[in-house]
Amino acid sequence: MTAAAIRALDDSEIIVGYKAYLDLIPGCLEGKKIVASQMMKEVDRCIKSLELADEGRKVALVSGGDPGIYAMAGLVFEIARENDFDCDIEVIPGIAAVNGCAALLGAPLMHDFAVISLSDLLTPWEVIEKRLQAAAGADFVLAIYNPKSKRRTEQIVRAREILLDHRDPGTPVGIVTAATRENESIVLTTLKNMLDFEIGMQSTVIVGNSQTYAWNGKMITPRGYIGKYDLGTSKNQEFCSSARRG
Repeated sequence: MTAAAIRALDDSEIIVGYKAYLDLIPGCLEGKKIVASQMMKEVDRCIKSLELADEGRKVALVSGGDPGIYAMAGLVFEIARENDFDCDIEVIPGIAAVNGCAALLGAPLMHDFAVISLSDLLTPWEVIEKRLQAAAGADFVLAIYNPKSKRRTEQIVRAREILLDHRDPGTPVGIVTAATRENESIVLTTLKNMLDFEIGMQSTVIVGNSQTYAWNGKMITPRGYIGKYDLGTSKNQEFCSSARRG
């Protein structure tokens, strides 16, 4: 969580959110009125938050990660627009899963990358597959959200097939599950072997581009510095100079 998010929770009268997310921040809920609901109740949570804010209450609506990335911010604005709510809405940035997972893996996002969700709940699979084809063909590093659930098991298989049409089977792949939580899991594998590991709804899968490599258990995508600058240390340069003199 960012410091700004913690301040927003401290300043609020009422905190609204998905129960599983609220359970992660018990220390931020003390002394607040709590409105919690279960999964798939996003619209209800947004409407309730806007109604309370429209009454003059200071409300914090909790999302996981960053509220503007596959989360609640857009829905809040859509509902406010459709219903002419006149309250002030402030989006507090958070740390998105793609950022948190990339940091745990090393530096896989150092060059251009795309983020695609495999959930077809709101987006037709035909559209998702078209975007996968485009990102794979353009050699983007690819971060995959919502890769697999109990119901959706074939999408990640198809995504891998598409990527294998464009990339070497040895391309590094990072699978991070429950980043920064107690059940955190970090796997560094390859495009060929990625389906041998557990992937679920708490997982983010990062697939490297044609230049990405694994080193010392980390996943690195070069930005291009090595082709433009001398990256040798002064110690190595002195050694090379001495070797040439010899």
